[in-house]
Amino acid sequence: MKKRILWLTIVVLLLALVACGGGGNEEPVVENNAAAVDNAAAPADDAADEAMAEPLKVAFVYVAPIGDLGWTWAHDQARLLLEENFGDQIETAFIENVPEGPESERVIRDFATKGYDLIITTSFGYMDPTVAVASEFPDIQFVHISGYKTADNVSTVFGRMYQPRYLSGLVAGAATESNIVGYVAAFPIPEVIRGINAFTLGVREVNPDAEVRVVWTNTWFDPPQEKEGAEALLSAGADVIAQHQDTTEPQKAAADSGAQSIGYDSDMRPFVGETVLTSPVWHWEVKYGDIVEQLIAGTYNGSESYWGGLTDGVVGLAPFSDQVSQETKDLVAEKQALIESGEWDVFCGPLVGANGNLVVEEGKCLTDAEMLSMDFFVEGVSGEAPAEAPTGLGE
Repeated sequence: MKKRILWLTIVVLLLALVACGGGGNEEPVVENNAAAVDNAAAPADDAADEAMAEPLKVAFVYVAPIGDLGWTWAHDQARLLLEENFGDQIETAFIENVPEGPESERVIRDFATKGYDLIITTSFGYMDPTVAVASEFPDIQFVHISGYKTADNVSTVFGRMYQPRYLSGLVAGAATESNIVGYVAAFPIPEVIRGINAFTLGVREVNPDAEVRVVWTNTWFDPPQEKEGAEALLSAGADVIAQHQDTTEPQKAAADSGAQSIGYDSDMRPFVGETVLTSPVWHWEVKYGDIVEQLIAGTYNGSESYWGGLTDGVVGLAPFSDQVSQETKDLVAEKQALIESGEWDVFCGPLVGANGNLVVEEGKCLTDAEMLSMDFFVEGVSGEAPAEAPTGLGE
C-alpha cells in the first residue's frame, strides 16, 4: 500500500511538471484499467455486465493541473478509484488546465463528439458551456460540479463542504494565539462565502475573541498570487491560514513563517508538513461511483441536483496533525456527531451578521436555498462581501 501511494505521488508530481507548459489544447489523456483492486464493490449485476458490450466512456474536464494537490487532484483521485473499482467496465479520459469560458465549451464539445457517455465538468465557470453542449447531445449524460443549472441530461453535483469547514474552524480557533486567522479566498460567490462563514462560526465557537480576515484573489489556481495573499495576512498578524483555492501555496507560506494552516480539497499535510492541522476534503468517488453504477445498470435518471454532506461521505475532514490537542479532537468529534445526527447544522440560529443584524433567530436554520445564495458575512469576518447581512431568514 505504501509503495502504491509513493508511486501515485511520483506520477502526480511528474504530471504537474508536464502541465506547467500546457493549457486546454492537448489531446485528452485516455486510460482503461482492466484490473480491479481487492474489496472493490461489484458495480452492476451479471445481466448488466453482459449487456455492456463496450466500456462506459467517462471524461473529466479539469480547471487546473492534477499536480495542484488540491481541487483537481481530489477529482483525479476519484477518477483513479473509479478505474480500480469498475475495471474494464469503464474507460476514462481527462484534460487538465482548461480555462473557464469559450475554451471549456470547445473541450466539452470535443469529448461529446468523440462519443463519451458521461462528461464531468469540474469548475463553476463550466456551467453554461456544459448546458450549451448538452443541448446538442441529448443521449450523453453531463455532470457539472458546483453549479445550479440542470437539464434532461445535465445534473449538478456538490457537497455540503460548509460542514467540515465549520469543524476545521474549531481547530483553527483553538490554535490561534494572535486571535487573527487569515483566509485566502477565491471569488465572492455563494460557495466561497458559505465556506468562510462556516469556518468563522467554528473559529468563534471556541474563541469568541478571534476574527477571520479575508483577502480575495479572484483566482482558482494562481500559486504566486495565492501565496502573496497568505503572506499579506501573515504580515497583518495572522498565525493560522485557511484558503479556498486549488493550491498548497498558502499552507507553504504559513509554514515558512512559523505559522499553522488549514488545508482544503485534499489532505495537504503529506505535502506541506505537520503545520497543516487538518483539511476539509472531498471524496468525489462516492458520488461518481454511484452515477457510474447507475449508468452501467441503465437506471440513471440524468437530471438531479445533489448536495451531499458528512452523512453521505462525499465531504469529510482529513486526519489531524500531531499539533492538534486531544481536547480539540474530542470537540470536533462531538460536533461532527451532532451534525450527522440531523439534530443541528452549522447555519442554525442564533446567527448574527457582520453588520450586527440577527440573520437567523434561535430555533430556526437557514434553508438550502438561502445557503446556496449566501452573499453576506457573519459576525467575526473582516473583509468585503457582496451584500449586507439581512434579517429574518431561516425556518
